[in-house]
Amino acid sequence: MAYSSALFSHNVSFTTTQFSNPNPKSYKLNNRRTLTVSALGADTFDGTTLAVIGGGSVAAIAAAISLADPEKRRQLQAEEVGGGDKEVVREYFTNDGFQRWKKIYGDTDDVNKVQLDIRIGHAKTVENVMKMLTDEGSLRGVTVCDAGCGTGLLSIPLAKEGAIVSASDISSSMVSEAQKKATGELQGKDDLQMPKFEVSDLESLNGKYDTVVCLDVLIHYPQNKADGMIAHLASLAENRLILSFAPKTLYYDLLKRIGELFPGPSKATRAYLHSEADIERALQKVGWKIRKRGLTTTQFYFSRIVEAVPA
Repeated sequence: MAYSSALFSHNVSFTTTQFSNPNPKSYKLNNRRTLTVSALGADTFDGTTLAVIGGGSVAAIAAAISLADPEKRRQLQAEEVGGGDKEVVREYFTNDGFQRWKKIYGDTDDVNKVQLDIRIGHAKTVENVMKMLTDEGSLRGVTVCDAGCGTGLLSIPLAKEGAIVSASDISSSMVSEAQKKATGELQGKDDLQMPKFEVSDLESLNGKYDTVVCLDVLIHYPQNKADGMIAHLASLAENRLILSFAPKTLYYDLLKRIGELFPGPSKATRAYLHSEADIERALQKVGWKIRKRGLTTTQFYFSRIVEAVPA
């Protein structure tokens, strides 16, 4: 989950500056306190790359939010692809969004500061999760379901540790890229098993695994649906369930709304934040408890990680 940052300042007017637009828009808010917000351009922000804004007055923020109608934009996106959130996510990460996130998750130098920071942050999340898993012992022969595998950034390290990995993603483009990467890194290593990749949404996953991992996917589920999804993922896991999610606090929730003012030119997905208490409650309802907790933060990225086991 990625977040980008801009700073408020006490100037005369509220100015939104997109670097791709040399003529910034200015809005007079009040004569007591005002804001300046700088966005890093249309190719930097979308609905899953949220602006992180610090400081400023509540009145000014409310005025800024009133200038946009993100809910209307979301409705239009859903109508265009003939469905709701899931269809929007599938369409986005298979087409325009895939090219964007392939670049972020890859190793190309053609990324801006925010995208590079997101790459580093996500890599730290993968590193933290791998440590959670290997702290319990060897992964050789352990069955792992990587639910929402993206381009294979977790699946491949798991396979390198000897795990038997079943990986899936709602995006066929992501799955193809993950297979390509896995082949390049694992082919010819006879002592390792290639991950089994498939195109699937989370709801359609089945089977039983020692461990189920779902990283940065719950951001696409509102809490009422996240509860059901957590229950479903827990039903697939025998010993461990690891989740990462964008934490919901008053501060981050406000910043997410500000970020919706800068959706970028490509179709973006709706982003949902989750409180750790809600995630823990959902786990407890199906007989699981949190054993370990972690947090990954960089300048533009933050993700809460929990490892749950049967209670």
